[in-house]
Amino acid sequence: MDDASTQKSLELDVTNFGPIIKATVDLRPLTVFVGPSNTGKSYLAILIYALHKHFSGVALHSRRYMPRGYRMFRGLERQKLRREIVDSLVNWVQQRSTDKRRSIDEEGITLAGPVASAVRSTFDAQSNQLGNEIGRSFGIDEVGTLTRKGSRGGTHIILRRCLSNGSAPIEHRLALGAHGAEFKVTIPEGTPIQISDRLDFYLRRFADEGELDADPPWRLIEFLGELAERALPDLFGLLHLPAFYLPADRTGVMHAHSAVVSAMIEGAPMAGLRPAARTPMLSGVLADFLQQLIELDRPPYRRRTPRLDLDTQIEKVVLGGSINVDRSELIDYPRFTYRPKGWKDDLPLMNASSMVSELAPVVLYLRHMVNPGNLLIVEEPESHLHPSMQVEFTRQLAALVQAGVRVLITTHSEWVLEELANIVQRSKLSEKRRKGDADGAVALRPDQVGAWLFTRKRRPKGSVVEEIRLDEETGLYPTGYDAVSEALYNESVNIFNRIQDSKTE
Repeated sequence: MDDASTQKSLELDVTNFGPIIKATVDLRPLTVFVGPSNTGKSYLAILIYALHKHFSGVALHSRRYMPRGYRMFRGLERQKLRREIVDSLVNWVQQRSTDKRRSIDEEGITLAGPVASAVRSTFDAQSNQLGNEIGRSFGIDEVGTLTRKGSRGGTHIILRRCLSNGSAPIEHRLALGAHGAEFKVTIPEGTPIQISDRLDFYLRRFADEGELDADPPWRLIEFLGELAERALPDLFGLLHLPAFYLPADRTGVMHAHSAVVSAMIEGAPMAGLRPAARTPMLSGVLADFLQQLIELDRPPYRRRTPRLDLDTQIEKVVLGGSINVDRSELIDYPRFTYRPKGWKDDLPLMNASSMVSELAPVVLYLRHMVNPGNLLIVEEPESHLHPSMQVEFTRQLAALVQAGVRVLITTHSEWVLEELANIVQRSKLSEKRRKGDADGAVALRPDQVGAWLFTRKRRPKGSVVEEIRLDEETGLYPTGYDAVSEALYNESVNIFNRIQDSKTE
């Protein structure tokens, strides 16, 4: 899997969505949404989560990943495969056979002709499915209600995936309105699909056995389905990888999750699949969070790759103790506990500090579910944390990005932004100069971090989203927090002066 810090970013263009008038966001390994409340930070974060849920191919009720592209050609009969598909495969094999110097990493099959048509038609037909997932994630039945009040023409969402070869970007356009969802894909002619050594092997075997010269065998149809699956990373970029959403008020959820009736969890994922008269009890992001907490130490979330060990680092430097899961044999339900360093017994999580409850899900997700390349969305990571712990936890989030995990946070914290600025500034130092610094190992390049400021507008009413870049003079991200500090200082001076005046009266 490619490192999150080396993959090409994905651009998301949103118009009239929730309170947002306009937003153009370039998703980075570490993406930060900052700004006043009720400006759309969570709206945009949930949208990104819903897109990941859809394009990663995770079925709503399945306990395993179901890649959409693999069965794209299922049901096609042999005679429906036009000759030009076979010809294009034969030509590709012949070119690869005559030029051994060409690397597979630099090679690809051109997505053209009937293959491109099949890909386009398959994705264009996903409008309802994508609309259902967005509605499920927000906990609504009608996606048209997500359109900004007072706007005309509905919501428009554009995903632009720039390819590494510099060709025209692949665009995915989604419109939300009273009619539901409409999804269209624009794939430029000649778009290459990178393939793996395994697919290269099968192509050569088809050629060696002479099967490409005869009527296409069923094995070749299955191969084309696998080829379509392998195309997903290029077509959708990082959206084809899983995402995990840790909502705000994690403390309350961790304390109360055992009291949540299972029917509520089962109800929310059905949004869009049941009669419109019924409304889900929970939003999809909260339902997913609760269900994952209940099942995180079991399949389908059992880890397939080695742990990053960043969970234990958070326990050590922030929590000062360990988070544990005990599953009751009687009711088969997890019980979360916290053991402070030096203690012999566990403490029920609900009796631990709010900081511990707030960060416990982060530790558990890193331990059981999150892998490099995945997206971890954390709302308000500063919640219930002392400023010094906000700074330390921000360093741990940056360490996650260094390990290949992509991170998106929404925040109101000046401390988080200032530490992120230090982390980016530190990348300008050589590794040798950073070694003497206690926190010198944590550094991210400017292109790995993207910060977007959500700002209110009166006319038209709503918010606009613009990128804020690190100020070279101050070494800070210009968030406007200094205006709040200045106003508080001026008020303090005014009160002091009035007190002094009253003494002379």
